[in-house]
Amino acid sequence: QVQVVESGGGLVQAGGSLRLSCVASGRIYRINVMSWHRQAPGKQRELVAGVTSGGGTNIASSVKGRFTISRDSAKNTVYLQMNSLKPEDTAVYYCNADGYDSSWQQFDSWGQGTQVTVSS
Repeated sequence: QVQVVESGGGLVQAGGSLRLSCVASGRIYRINVMSWHRQAPGKQRELVAGVTSGGGTNIASSVKGRFTISRDSAKNTVYLQMNSLKPEDTAVYYCNADGYDSSWQQFDSWGQGTQVTVSS
């Protein structure tokens, strides 16, 4: 079983920055994609950014130019650097990891989420 744990959320003023971290652990053989998603109250969960094992990235247009995703594959860790935060970025941020475990079984694991609140 693969576990995913996020950290780094909190309360910040508009224009500020936060850095989220996410670590995957367990019987991991390979992680294909690590990604960040968010869900604001009353809204559906949406993709924020993702990074492949080869380093390719996909950033949502709503955060492009403000958020950066990076990955340390040796540590099974992904980061989300969030700059120029806006009140509309307020949401619970979830990390996802998908790949294969040591038994060659596919996994698609979600973390519990970390709250990000941006005050105006």
